[in-house]
Amino acid sequence: MSAIPEEKLDQLVQRWETVQSELAVGPDQDVYVPLAREFAELDPIVAAINEMRAAKRESAELAEIITDNDAEAEMVEMAKAEFEEIVPKVADMEQNLRVLLLPKDAADEKNVILEVRAGTGGDEAALFAGDLYRMYQRYTDLKGWKMEIISASEAAMGGYKEIIAGVSGKGAFSRLKFESGVHRVQRVPETESSGRIHTSAATVAVLPEAEDVDINLDEKELRVDVFRASGPGGQSVNTTDSAVRITHLPTGIIVIQQDEKSQHKNRAKAMKVMRARLYDKEREKQDAARAADRRGQVGTGDRSQRIRTYNFPQGRITDHRINLTLHRLNEVLEGGGLDEVIDALVTEQQASQLAAIDEQPAA
Repeated sequence: MSAIPEEKLDQLVQRWETVQSELAVGPDQDVYVPLAREFAELDPIVAAINEMRAAKRESAELAEIITDNDAEAEMVEMAKAEFEEIVPKVADMEQNLRVLLLPKDAADEKNVILEVRAGTGGDEAALFAGDLYRMYQRYTDLKGWKMEIISASEAAMGGYKEIIAGVSGKGAFSRLKFESGVHRVQRVPETESSGRIHTSAATVAVLPEAEDVDINLDEKELRVDVFRASGPGGQSVNTTDSAVRITHLPTGIIVIQQDEKSQHKNRAKAMKVMRARLYDKEREKQDAARAADRRGQVGTGDRSQRIRTYNFPQGRITDHRINLTLHRLNEVLEGGGLDEVIDALVTEQQASQLAAIDEQPAA
């Protein structure tokens, strides 16, 4: 494990001091916002630097006492005991600092567009899609985030064929991004009289919500169609052409929104989803351009990848990306246990990033 250069740490502390001084002046709002954001990022890093350096100074002082031939025997023994305690703490502090210094995903602090769709398995897949959505809804509540349904297509037997929601809150994408992929369920459906276990699946897509500055949409590249919204079985839900279908002509991406009675509201929601999908597509393209085999994220990011299995008969949940198995299925589905899974994925991602950095040749 390579040591963090002291020059780099000095630069970070100096930058933190500069930003703090500039904020104290009370700059204009357009300058204050990015400075405040930078300060918020630097503050925990500088605190970790100061803590580590203080511990290193203490360990150096203890080492001097231990090697001092004139020191009293009792003092030397006390110094040895304290030195043995502080050395591993310094190592932990340095490792924590290395994690804090890892490159940040530019989208981590963005809000989220969450899409859950029933996959293979018919009615059971739709019910499972509903279970997943409710899991994320509970998780969102526990995190103090806000979730708002953008559109939903309910299935006849319950659950959802598709449901799209917006999630807003600090660090929403940084946590939920690990949920993208195919989720598989193994359980006995209520309609199964022989007790046979069925396997079905649902797909989850977690997209960072794009802002106007992220995606510059040219209206000439959009085809907007309006039509009359309808409910299940073709039953009309209103008598005006309020439903909106937006097609991005260069990519062929289509977004349909008909939940609102107002065409204006449906268009606004559809544009939000369109921006998120285009932003996600651009992120994927940039990632592929940097390195086809990049391991900066856990898993491949391929949404056809099976990432997790929920086994009801055994009360077991297994995340296949990191071979993590927990026998607390109900707790995870209630939202409270999901953090343990995500924490493990975050740790694995950080370990991969640190290993990649250590493998780089020294400059």
